[in-house]
Amino acid sequence: MKLYLECGMGASGNMVMAALYELLDDKKLFRNKMEQLNLPGVEIVYSEFVKCGITGTHVSVKISGVEEISEDEHDHHEHHDHEHDHTHEHDHHHHNHDIDHDHHHHHDNRKYSYNEILTLIQSLDLTDNIKNNATGVYKIIGQAEAKVHGTSIDEIHFHEVGSIDAIVDVVGCSILIDMLGIDEVTTSPIHVGFGKVRCEHGVLPVPAPATAEILQGIPIYSGRIEGELCTPTGAALLKQFTASFGQMPVMTVTKIGYGMGTKDFPAANCIRAYLYNDAPQYHPEPVNDLIQDTVYEVSCNLDDMTPEAIGAAFEILLQNETLDVFTTPIMMKKSRPATMLSCLCRKEQINTITKLMIKHTTTLGVRIKECNRFIMNRTTETVQTKYGEINIKKADALGISKIKPEYDDIRSASIKHDIPVQTIYDDVMKTIENQ
Repeated sequence: MKLYLECGMGASGNMVMAALYELLDDKKLFRNKMEQLNLPGVEIVYSEFVKCGITGTHVSVKISGVEEISEDEHDHHEHHDHEHDHTHEHDHHHHNHDIDHDHHHHHDNRKYSYNEILTLIQSLDLTDNIKNNATGVYKIIGQAEAKVHGTSIDEIHFHEVGSIDAIVDVVGCSILIDMLGIDEVTTSPIHVGFGKVRCEHGVLPVPAPATAEILQGIPIYSGRIEGELCTPTGAALLKQFTASFGQMPVMTVTKIGYGMGTKDFPAANCIRAYLYNDAPQYHPEPVNDLIQDTVYEVSCNLDDMTPEAIGAAFEILLQNETLDVFTTPIMMKKSRPATMLSCLCRKEQINTITKLMIKHTTTLGVRIKECNRFIMNRTTETVQTKYGEINIKKADALGISKIKPEYDDIRSASIKHDIPVQTIYDDVMKTIENQ
C-alpha cells in the first residue's frame, strides 16, 4: 500500500500517529501492541475530536497518571476545546502534544539522552525493521540538535523530544507503518507557521532551530497562521518515512484518516492521511483502424503578461517541434482575467518545454498531464498546381478520408502571387478533386 500525508496544518508526532491509527482495520491489535511494550508509567488515550466539523482521532499520553501541559504562551489561538465531541475507546484526557508543540513541561517525565533512547528502543519486543525506523527518526533529530547546539550527537541532551511521550509517538508511528504494509510515502509541502515559541532554551523563532534543520531540502511554507505548526518529532517522522514531497499524486484512495490537534484555528487542525493504490492506467480499447497514441500537455496560467509577451512565448514553443500550442481565456483568483498557455508534446520533450515555459513566461510552475488519444492514419503528398508545388495532408480511418492543403504552402503562394489565401485554398482543393 501507499500513503499520502496532507500536512496543511503542519505535523507533530501524535498527530501523525493518530492519522495512521485511523487507517487501521484492527485498531485493538495496535493498542495491544503498544500496551505490551511496557513503557514505564505510560497510558495512551485515543479520543474522538471534532475540528471545523471534521471528526478525527486525537492521541494523548499520560505519564504516571499525569498529562503534559503546554508551556507555549506565544500562540494566541490557544483555547479550551469546546468544539470537541468526544467518544473514545478509553477515558480521554486533554493533551497538548500536537500543534501545542513538542515543547512541554512534564510531570515526572524523565528526559532520555540519545544513546539511552537507542538502548530503550532496541530493548523493545519489536521487529528489526520497526526498531530501525524508530532509531532512524531519533538519528535525524539527534543530528539536527547536535548541529544547532554545536556539539556531537553522543553529547546532546534531549529536552522535549527525549521524553517518554515523544518516544511513544515515534515507536507508535513505526509500528503503524509496518502494520499498514506501507511501502511508499508521499507528503505534501509542510505548513510550519510563523512567529515565536517558548521552550526550555527560551523564546525561539518558528520553525524552531532543530525543526528548521530537519526540514532542509523539504518544501515548507509559513502560511498565515501564527504558531508552531511543525514540531521536531513531526518533522523527523516525515523525513524518515517520506520518499517524495509534493502535491497529491494520481491515486485510487482506499481509506482516509484524520489526526487531530487540540487547539482551534481558522483551518481544521489536523493531518489527513490517504491510504491508496496507484490509479489504474487508462488503456482504451482499439477503435477499428484508429491509431492509439499518448501525448503530454504542459500548461500554465498567466495573469501578469501582455498579449505581446504571451505571443512571443507561443512562437518560441512552436519552434521546438511541439505537436501544438494553444491558449485558453480563463478567470483566476481575485477575478483576474488570465490566459492559460498549453503545449502538446511527446514525453521526451517535457523537460525542454517546461524550461522554455518557465524561462519565457512569468509562471512559477507548470502542470503536466498525460493525454491518451485516438488519431487517424496520416500521410503527406505533394501535388503540382498553377501556384507551384503544394503539400497535401491526408488522413484515413473508419472509412473516412480527409484532405487538407498545408497552410504554410498556401500562405507562401498567397504572398508570392499576391492572391488571397482563401482563393488559393479553393483552387488547390479543386485541383485535388479533379485528379
